[in-house]
Amino acid sequence: MNYNDYLKREMKVAFGCTEPIALAYAAAKAREVLGREPEKIEADLSANMIKNANSVYVPGTEGRKGIAISIAAGALLGDPSKELEVLAHIDKSGLSACDEFIREGRIAVTLKENVANLYIDITAYAGDSYAKVIIAEEHTNIILIEKDHEVLFEKSESTEEEVQIDFSFDEIYDYAKTVDLKDFEALLDQEIEYNAAIAAEGIANPWGSGIGRLILDAHPDDLREKIVAYTAAGSDARMSGAENPVVINSGSGNQGISVSVPLILYAEDKKLPRETLLRGLLFSNLLGLYQKKNIGKLSAFCGVVSAASAAICGIAFMKGDDKEVIKETLANALAVNGGILCDGAKASCAMKIASSLRNGFLAYDQAVAGRSFNPNDGVVKEDIDETLEVMGNIARYGMKKTDEVILNEVLGNRDYIKEFE
Repeated sequence: MNYNDYLKREMKVAFGCTEPIALAYAAAKAREVLGREPEKIEADLSANMIKNANSVYVPGTEGRKGIAISIAAGALLGDPSKELEVLAHIDKSGLSACDEFIREGRIAVTLKENVANLYIDITAYAGDSYAKVIIAEEHTNIILIEKDHEVLFEKSESTEEEVQIDFSFDEIYDYAKTVDLKDFEALLDQEIEYNAAIAAEGIANPWGSGIGRLILDAHPDDLREKIVAYTAAGSDARMSGAENPVVINSGSGNQGISVSVPLILYAEDKKLPRETLLRGLLFSNLLGLYQKKNIGKLSAFCGVVSAASAAICGIAFMKGDDKEVIKETLANALAVNGGILCDGAKASCAMKIASSLRNGFLAYDQAVAGRSFNPNDGVVKEDIDETLEVMGNIARYGMKKTDEVILNEVLGNRDYIKEFE
């Protein structure tokens, strides 16, 4: 299996939390198609998009957060050619115009039901003209562009036809062990540079709730806690609008940070060879993607559980642990922390990362000690691929109602619904 194209598609650079940035991208694209500055914008969004964009800070907007500023900044200031970096290096002198656009009630946001969990429908209007852009399933997957009743571009929602991937744990393991790294070096070097930088930023400055700094202050000499602290700090910074690019995993910056920073710090501390780190990152990224392929991009299942579990497995991979130990580590971790709730992108994501990494380290110790959970202990099955299939079914189907309840409770006051004034 050649994962090269797949990883290039999945490990994109994103400037800011991917849900609000996807809104900005769609709005910027709609303005481009419209050909002039819109007078008003209508956004029909899936519940999970609303959940994940409602409370997170938007980078480049000087501390502003939420859906409306994501759309306004994208439409008035964004560069759609940059996709998930649409708001990188925007002209901040234009932010006052974005505020005015919002104050004047020129953005309408409504909930779109019975669509994909990741669904964005942006329509920009000016005079008698309009431009519509629809994104579905993935953050940059445009499925429709329409202007003044003429369809300019259309395709299926599914992205499966673009890259066909069939995963198995053994295949990922063997691939990461043996593949020629030349096709992946630039991508993995970028991940190391960007994701380590935002983790350091989160430690250096008081972002969010400062979860990473709290952990590091309490445990300054413990390598495991340092790993937990820096990874959580990356989320502290990202969720609070730090202007740092991140290489994402499974459509998520938090997952991109979680799947990589632990390995980067461990390799640095142990002075591991560069090739060992690169192969570990390749394994960790693929294992994170494997888990989320079963689950889906957005759900009620917190994605950092998958990413953090993959990272601890990646550390074991770099250490040269037996493959069965790595499999058991993953099963042990998911048996306990699997099912942590996603209630939207915000400051508390950092603590969920910390919890998942700590649980992952304990799961690893359990496997090394020969005390792993037995097959049929709850979700644990005889084969790790079967265990991952079970977790995917629970997340995708079993937690569907949970997702609905979370959305009703978190967004039940419907303050996020805005009509044109």
